Amino acid sequence: MKQTILVILFLSFSFLGYTQTAEQSKAIDSYIKNVIQINEIPGMAVGVVKNDKVIFQQYYGRENLESDKKVNSNTMFRIYSNTKLMSNIGTFKLIEEGKLSLEDKISKYIDNLPKGWQNIQVKNLLSHSSGLPDMADAKDLPEKATNNEVINRLSKEKMEFETGDHYRYNQTNYLLIAMIIEKITGKSFEDYILDNQFPDAKNHVVFSSNSVEKIPNRVGKYNYNSTKKQYEKLMVIDGLRSHSSNGLAVTLPAFLQWSIHFSKNDFLKPETKKIMWQPFNYKNNGWEFAHGWEITDANTIRSYGFSGGNVSAYSIFPENNMAIVVMYNGNKGFPVMYQMINHIAGIMDKHLMNPYALTEEITIAEPFVHPNLKKEVYGYRTENDKVVFSYRYPKGVSPEFINTISVAGAFNNWNPEDKSYQLVLKDKNKFELALPKTQFEKGKTYGFKFVMNKNGWLTVPYNASNIDGTQDNNLTLRID
Repeated sequence: MKQTILVILFLSFSFLGYTQTAEQSKAIDSYIKNVIQINEIPGMAVGVVKNDKVIFQQYYGRENLESDKKVNSNTMFRIYSNTKLMSNIGTFKLIEEGKLSLEDKISKYIDNLPKGWQNIQVKNLLSHSSGLPDMADAKDLPEKATNNEVINRLSKEKMEFETGDHYRYNQTNYLLIAMIIEKITGKSFEDYILDNQFPDAKNHVVFSSNSVEKIPNRVGKYNYNSTKKQYEKLMVIDGLRSHSSNGLAVTLPAFLQWSIHFSKNDFLKPETKKIMWQPFNYKNNGWEFAHGWEITDANTIRSYGFSGGNVSAYSIFPENNMAIVVMYNGNKGFPVMYQMINHIAGIMDKHLMNPYALTEEITIAEPFVHPNLKKEVYGYRTENDKVVFSYRYPKGVSPEFINTISVAGAFNNWNPEDKSYQLVLKDKNKFELALPKTQFEKGKTYGFKFVMNKNGWLTVPYNASNIDGTQDNNLTLRID
């Protein structure tokens, strides 16, 4: 695939590092404007905290498509599942105070639980290893159903798996977290969170899981209908039961101040954070997830965070004393919050740039920038008696953090760690591997994909003609 102006748009500032905050801010602002343009995002707010100070805070576009009101410091974005971060901190505050333990059975705090729920522990809720039926799947729950009515309804469903076995994201876990918090504190969940984490910002924070409720300064969320080619406003109404999992709306200044308090250990002691961020030990898979926090590694530097509703993301980089907040109200294509966090982190410090995430960002954005690119064979070519696998990393970006590019497919049991199928860097950004044609059966079609750093399965460019049409959208190789 030829390089396009897309790379220029995203990489107009090189990732060699910046010595001045003004230069970094200019680069971040330019990048954000490009993302908004490419993805047709109506409104956005982005902030960066470094060394417990806000060093970047900008607002873009409109709060709602129904008006021309601009996004500003009073605009409250609903952060959806990022609400769980506040719930996690609230839970660990009680653990720190000795009022709760990760090992406690939830039946200690919640009465009349179904028999199969009795032995679930607090740690299973936070790690999404409970195996409980997910209340999000129960479409017949009325908005004003009480917690006990929700539990009674879900008790009619079977447990999805043995508790502790593996990770499965589940909203019921956080209903029970809220109930435990309320039992211990004697406060409503909302008051407990606001009093302890937003004491000076109550006019900048609101709890509501009702998408159609009219709340001053709260933005609406929009989903893009690709058939109608237009945005449609989200109209989902969840009840009070969802507040602990998806109900928070917050302004950017309040979110950034929350992050500063968290970084300065105003909410939790450092040793409590370490426990909270300790990966949970699932019985039957290697999924790496902490107690309510996603864990991300970029070039051996670890960060923690979460996302919500495909329109918000938060990441904190403890080693760098830095955090990034991204909030917006809709995008035309693939959700961009993770790619934005990665890209902004890379502008702040090149060592935080994950090369896989950058590649994915550019590949996913390509159809919106160049919708009419010619279809062509991608990923390999034949030369005499050789099959040459070829992968090109974006020009203008150093591949220094790429440890391996490998090809995995039906010809090697889809094994990305097979060293005999690792590509070699041929020039500044091109990786290749030449293999004898005799290794491939004539007339047989093989599926394959490129893999970066052993676990980054690279998305196939949209104009690749050699795809298999499956859900995984694999590339295909055929020797005639």
